[in-house]
Amino acid sequence: MNWEQLLSLKRQGDTSKRLRIEEADTRLGFEVDYDRIIFSSAFRSLQDKTQVIPMSKTDFVHTRLTHSLEVSVVGRSIGRLVGKKIIEKYPHLSEIHGFHMNDFGAIVAAAALAHDIGNPPFGHSGEKAIGEYFSIGKGQRFKEHLTEKEWQDLIDFEGNANGFSVLTSSRPGIKGGLRLSYATLGAFTKYPKESLPKKPTQNIADKKYGFFQSDKEFFKEVAEELGMISNKTGNDIGYERHPLAFLVEAADDICYTIIDFEDGINLGLVSEDFALEYLIKLVKDTIDTAKYQTLTTKEDRISYLRALAIGNLINDAVKVFIENEEAILKGEFHFALTDKSKYKAQMDDIIKLSVKNIYQSREVIEKELSGYQIINNLLDKFITAYNNSHEGKATNYDKLLLKILPEKHHLEKESLYERLLHICHFISMLTDGKAVLYNQIVTA
Repeated sequence: MNWEQLLSLKRQGDTSKRLRIEEADTRLGFEVDYDRIIFSSAFRSLQDKTQVIPMSKTDFVHTRLTHSLEVSVVGRSIGRLVGKKIIEKYPHLSEIHGFHMNDFGAIVAAAALAHDIGNPPFGHSGEKAIGEYFSIGKGQRFKEHLTEKEWQDLIDFEGNANGFSVLTSSRPGIKGGLRLSYATLGAFTKYPKESLPKKPTQNIADKKYGFFQSDKEFFKEVAEELGMISNKTGNDIGYERHPLAFLVEAADDICYTIIDFEDGINLGLVSEDFALEYLIKLVKDTIDTAKYQTLTTKEDRISYLRALAIGNLINDAVKVFIENEEAILKGEFHFALTDKSKYKAQMDDIIKLSVKNIYQSREVIEKELSGYQIINNLLDKFITAYNNSHEGKATNYDKLLLKILPEKHHLEKESLYERLLHICHFISMLTDGKAVLYNQIVTA
């Protein structure tokens, strides 16, 4: 892979080439990507979607929206620091093509801003609930009517693939969804493969999948424009990662490790003594002890340590990326950057404690259980109504139910796969609160 191709400004539907050197610095294409994401309804819905604590009424607990903004900020910093090193190493990128270190930051910031845009309500349990509706629930009846890969898309419903669809899917009058640059779409896609074969290797790019069968052809177009390296044979589609996807992933890993931990501390799920013990290990080389001792509240002490920890992890991620940049460009680096971090043991300790005290807390488990029931119920009601309508045998209840679908979801889908995926997409775009409200309506 080469950086000139990887930094492509092309957008879906373009008929002429976009050159960085011809871009107006006051309205750079990669920054347009960020603007389009942040003004989208899908992004706004993240304000009422679970990050860790479902439907929390506590102001300082993160939602998917605040988490995404923080990941974007961290991603921008990592991208700029990497960009500075890349421009120094390959000066022709700047001298001939007009690229700037801030371009790297803008791409990573936009991709990071959107990284959770396809996640269903109720956190990761929402993904599992959709998948299990098909694998072990009432949706099993559809299996014999779908291809193997279509079925895998449903039983392993994946927020990353759904996010790619949110960003790129056309609907009447809107060609190409948000029409983001191909560079941003490449950086967004952490798992550039289809749902089968499942985990064919230990390569981090093969851990999950990044696009549905319905989006496969467009993803191939994006990957080929960017010069991404194909790593599958026969009828299977998969690629080595866009290098900047490693930076998006690192930003997310840093934020959920440190900031989810901070939420747990502020909620009293993790004691301050534990927090200090774990965070000090990350910041012992950079902490200003005198300043720390002047902080009189737990919140201020934890905030100070959190900021230092994130700064150290950012610099370490940049170091790991630059040391492995040539292998990454060759498609020969198969790990998350944090897997090679000098702080990996400390991060693993924090995650282990977070799993025990936060992710498996009674409050989280109770609300995830409720979310499972809600999603299963909504899927069954809306899939039945949508299929009955398509087959011309809708009941009056079906017709009334479909009327509460948002206008943009009033689309005819010919194949069963497309209809099932369409309803899954609709459910996935609901906020936690809206899912609860719809469930009350359909069960009244």
